[in-house]
Amino acid sequence: MTIRMRFLRAALVAVLLLVPLTSVPAQAAAEEEWTGPLSTRGRWIVDADGDRFKLRSGNWHGASGTWNGSGSTEEDANHHAGENSGRVPLGLDRAPMAEIIAGFREIGINSIRLPFSNEMIHDTRPVTDDAVAANPSLRGRTPLQVYDTVVGELTAAGLAVILNNHTNTTRWCCGVDGNERWNASQPTGVWEDDWLFMARRYQDNKRVVGADLYNEVRRNVWDDPNWGLGDHHDWFAASQRVADRILTEADPDLLIVVEGINWTGIPIDGFAHERPTLEPARRLSHTLVDSGKLVYSAHFYDYTGPNHSGATGTGETTDPRYRDLSRSELVSVLNRQAFFVSGEADQHFTAPVWISEFGVGGREETGAEQRAWFENFVDHLIRTDADFAYWPLVGWHENRRGNGWALLHWDAAGHRMGLYDGDDWRAAAWTRLTGAQGRTGPVAPVADWSLLSPDHGDFIASRRMRALPDFDSGARKAACPDGQRLIGLAHTGNRGLCTDAGLTFRPGAHAVVTDERHVRPGQDWASGYTKLQCPEGSLLTGYSVRGAAVSAALCAAGPVSATSGRTVWFDRGDNRGTAPKGGDFAYGRYKGQCAADEYAAGIAYTGRIGSGRTPDALYCRGL
Repeated sequence: MTIRMRFLRAALVAVLLLVPLTSVPAQAAAEEEWTGPLSTRGRWIVDADGDRFKLRSGNWHGASGTWNGSGSTEEDANHHAGENSGRVPLGLDRAPMAEIIAGFREIGINSIRLPFSNEMIHDTRPVTDDAVAANPSLRGRTPLQVYDTVVGELTAAGLAVILNNHTNTTRWCCGVDGNERWNASQPTGVWEDDWLFMARRYQDNKRVVGADLYNEVRRNVWDDPNWGLGDHHDWFAASQRVADRILTEADPDLLIVVEGINWTGIPIDGFAHERPTLEPARRLSHTLVDSGKLVYSAHFYDYTGPNHSGATGTGETTDPRYRDLSRSELVSVLNRQAFFVSGEADQHFTAPVWISEFGVGGREETGAEQRAWFENFVDHLIRTDADFAYWPLVGWHENRRGNGWALLHWDAAGHRMGLYDGDDWRAAAWTRLTGAQGRTGPVAPVADWSLLSPDHGDFIASRRMRALPDFDSGARKAACPDGQRLIGLAHTGNRGLCTDAGLTFRPGAHAVVTDERHVRPGQDWASGYTKLQCPEGSLLTGYSVRGAAVSAALCAAGPVSATSGRTVWFDRGDNRGTAPKGGDFAYGRYKGQCAADEYAAGIAYTGRIGSGRTPDALYCRGL
């Protein structure tokens, strides 16, 4: 096709985008009427008007990867399939961008997960003319400049964009390839700085709605990632830190997407190995400086499994793949590994779950197990009303034979083969998924429950306290997000629980309490114990520890008045009342918790620093 013909077709597609398309599902067209930025309320994502915004997404890959080897596993076939993206999103060599985006709208997509690599950000080499042959206006641009244009065109078409840091280097993932972790081929500081750069770059575009921090964190040759150990491979700590930096230093409007851990262990029978996904979040969840910005994410393919890497040949084990599970077994495993996050309300880990990658082997897939898995997985997405993103959206085809799992294909002449063109067996399930009647309309605000975990250092989730001088130099400090109060504390392990249930407030002046000066005579609520009690008109919003010892109580002025109180002891067992909300915030430890209609006004302990002094009781007062 000549350049002139490509220009004419691009212009025609651009015009068509301005008028209603009869083939566009009604729900897809309606999604153009939404207002950014996005945030969360409990398990739901909402727009700026408080209306539910369901991520019906797809992955437009290519900018983060080029093909530099032959595929040897099913995953290789999925990701590679002979493709070479030229460092730009796939398809720009074969179809005008407007046509590709129109295809997304036609199949009911309202949002795009757009991968990039850290190398791409710094790559100053112009893309090749061949890579953008169908979009000649992109010639001579760097990969990042092409990415800029893609972001702009997607959002102009009414689509939400989630930025996805897919790899360190520009190559297809996901094996033992130097891209296993956020810091596999680069220092953590470079990764953080790159995220700040990307967040600032698009901060004025309110349809750039999210930052998906890193793709499929997994083991390299020697080491596993972990969730909470505090070392160089701690994905929990790394994602928590960069998320707070993005929100406080770059763009407070972005959703922060944290994927679970994709793989740990050695994939050999007899050695420990598994896909932890989001299971660690049940015991240790993120608390961001801005409540209502956390989204958890997980990936599921038929050829992987709860203990199966997805490999064929080297790295293959006898563990079942997801496609080997019965329907009921699959549902049970999915709920355990990821869907519990959105399925259980009023927990410290409650958040939307976004299945940001799932897919199956294309229109040419004939395997009965693969097809059954896809139908069952789609059914579960519908049943749970979960947010999702198909992998991938764009691929190539020759003689109407697709090169992989994509929903939309273009041949070398620019002819499209879409999901609904011909006999794609996935079409019926996809139509059910995108047309499913999930929750819509306004979502009322809900109470937030937040975990404090100063396990290895400060855990200050309060913007206000971050801006003020260190309130207990040398100690590990924990502070609730602004507007929340401390309501629970562990006897050992340093964990705390915060909430805004029953009371939302703007914190006033704070006080750091290290002695009993605010305990009134005749009101000894923990006789024989040292008591750190807040001044009248204040409530606990944080604490500090040295080792396991209480060091100080952090109090903030709030809309509370002096009332009678009660002592909640937790030095010899759990004491959290009947059916406490918030979840188990200190797994395996004794812990105490005030009721939802109370606030904590004091901490009691015994012993000296270095010899006990762990929290033993809370002083709880009615709101």
